[in-house]
Amino acid sequence: MLISKELNALINAQIGNELGASNQYLSIAAYFSGRTLTKFADFFFAQAAEEHEHAMKFLHYLLEVGAEVKLPEIKAPRANFDSAEDAVLAALSWETDVTKQVYGLVELAQKDKDYISQQFLDWFVKEQLEEISTMETLLALVRMSGSNLLMLEPRLVELREG
Repeated sequence: MLISKELNALINAQIGNELGASNQYLSIAAYFSGRTLTKFADFFFAQAAEEHEHAMKFLHYLLEVGAEVKLPEIKAPRANFDSAEDAVLAALSWETDVTKQVYGLVELAQKDKDYISQQFLDWFVKEQLEEISTMETLLALVRMSGSNLLMLEPRLVELREG
């Protein structure tokens, strides 16, 4: 096994965190779909798929380095939101938490002098910058639009594409 048992355990936990993020985005997508804001829903369905992809990257990395894959229990996502702003704030909060989790993985890989894992984790560090920036932009746009979210729907496609 090319990684420490401690890093192995944290990456297994991170798989759960990423799958939890995916589920949270599905819940947010359902919130927007229920309000006939289809572009918002599509935006968050795409975010859910991306988080699932992140979980798979971690899982395949564990397999590649000969580590044990042990999928954790995933708690149910938050199901109700008071407003679009509340939903986007939840997404931003989740991304902030995931960023801290990724930083913890990087710090352990550095402590272990595990340069292979550091290289692998660099992609996630860059990805989290994009995720937080996107959610901060979306939150600002939602706040500026007030209750007129329909005017934002066309912007979501370009925001998603970066």
